[in-house]
Amino acid sequence: MNLQNIYKENGIDANVYNYCKDIEESLKDRFDEIDEIAQYNQMKVIHAMQKEKVSDIHFASSSGYGYNDLGRDTLEKVYASVFHTEAALVRAQIVCGTHALAVALSSNLRPGDEMISISGKPYDTLEEVIGIRPSKGSLMEYGVTYKQVELLEDGSFDKEGIRSAISPATKLVAIQRSKGYLTRKTLSVEEIGDAIKYVKSINKDIIVMVDNCYGEFVETIEPSDVGADMTVGSLIKNPGGGLAPIGGYIVGTKECIENAAYRLTSPGLGQEVGANLGVVQSFFQGLFLAPNVVAGALKGAIFAANIYEKLGYKVIPDSKEPRYDIIQAVEFGTPEGLIAFCEGIQAAAPVDSYVTPEPWDMPGYDSQVIMAAGAFVQGSSIELSADGPLKEPYAAYFQGGLTWNHARYGIMMSLQKLVNAGIVKLK
Repeated sequence: MNLQNIYKENGIDANVYNYCKDIEESLKDRFDEIDEIAQYNQMKVIHAMQKEKVSDIHFASSSGYGYNDLGRDTLEKVYASVFHTEAALVRAQIVCGTHALAVALSSNLRPGDEMISISGKPYDTLEEVIGIRPSKGSLMEYGVTYKQVELLEDGSFDKEGIRSAISPATKLVAIQRSKGYLTRKTLSVEEIGDAIKYVKSINKDIIVMVDNCYGEFVETIEPSDVGADMTVGSLIKNPGGGLAPIGGYIVGTKECIENAAYRLTSPGLGQEVGANLGVVQSFFQGLFLAPNVVAGALKGAIFAANIYEKLGYKVIPDSKEPRYDIIQAVEFGTPEGLIAFCEGIQAAAPVDSYVTPEPWDMPGYDSQVIMAAGAFVQGSSIELSADGPLKEPYAAYFQGGLTWNHARYGIMMSLQKLVNAGIVKLK
């Protein structure tokens, strides 16, 4: 068996192969730590499934109203058990992470209420949900006011700013765990827990919602373990394990989840309706696989950070930092670097590898965005993918890889494209 030859057949020359191989060998201890976390989380998921007595009867498809859908109801009990919450809403009818967040917010806020983001600017697509950028049906159109507290320069929460921002009208505080299209650090669950405790010390009745996208199973605890009233995410990211074809989740207090269910369906119906349409087995199996899928993605992120930092690029997180989500940002400083990186990720995909990604005016964003994703599920960012807005600092945001082997190849191909374009020269 000659690994170098098979990589050569797949477009990786000897210089790139050897450069990457040396870096991979230096990461064995980091990778062992990731495998231990995956082992812990795997046992946590298995325990929840056994506790709720998951059986093949729960994989049956339902249609129409979805009354008495045992699979759907059991899946939600499993999620509540995994996340240690009172209740969960896990549905194919939640079409993406932004939709899950919109449901969580709009169902628990009323006209005259105030929400505050205490982790700075939220992800781009949430701006129109809130009304930061005017949009039909935004929270601001319904009389919900909004404030924003920036993180401090070191990336920590501004407690004085939070105290000053909270008013008698404040109903909900939002925290975004991951960085989105920003180059700030990702927040650890411990830091989030400290912020939640501080908010509750000011007013225990404030609802704290955490956008958990890209963070599930990266640590052994989740925001719901440290006081979050709602923890929200997408099934085509970490917890779907690459098998969920659609869906989102909201876990939290019984009252918050009940409100969310009434908004997702309708008042009076709530969680009683919503057919699983045959995807429930994929939801169960994806959750089962998720801890190890996330581990592979984390290894890819650390691998990328070490490769590009050594080449002189700014990487966030840096090569040594602990990891709190699966996203790796690399600042290229030029559109050419960002585009070449994304071309490499696309070229390494099992689906649409022959396609060349191009920047485009993507709905919900304020600049052109380039996206690379040869995925089995459209938009699935737990699969190997990369994207970034074509604006300073021309940062690529890399995430995913259903296996470590695929993530490795994707990063190697991204470097190969940069070398081929003359942007990077290997010594």
